[in-house]
Amino acid sequence: MEWLGTSLRDLQSLPTAAQQVLGYGLHRVQVGDMPVDWRPLTSIGAGVVEIRAHVDGEFRLLYVARFPECVYVLHAFQKKTQKTSPRDLAVAKARFALIRRRPHER
Repeated sequence: MEWLGTSLRDLQSLPTAAQQVLGYGLHRVQVGDMPVDWRPLTSIGAGVVEIRAHVDGEFRLLYVARFPECVYVLHAFQKKTQKTSPRDLAVAKARFALIRRRPHER
């Protein structure tokens, strides 16, 4: 697992209940399962997935697991409106662009 940018610190700043739900979703990904509540975010890039936590608000964690070397965590944040904020999308897109430029094991 590789935490890009401030994604680990961002997750740690969320309420404990949200951290637990999102962390459990990541654990499921690491053992080869899918998170319980998720959706693809192809607008950011192929293979990007959003884990959703509905606990005392709305929280999201974005990751990509399509590369063989590891799971990359792109971003974690609280969702304050029905639509994901342009800032949160831009952060995830920029971090996804970073890993796309890296050479990957095949």
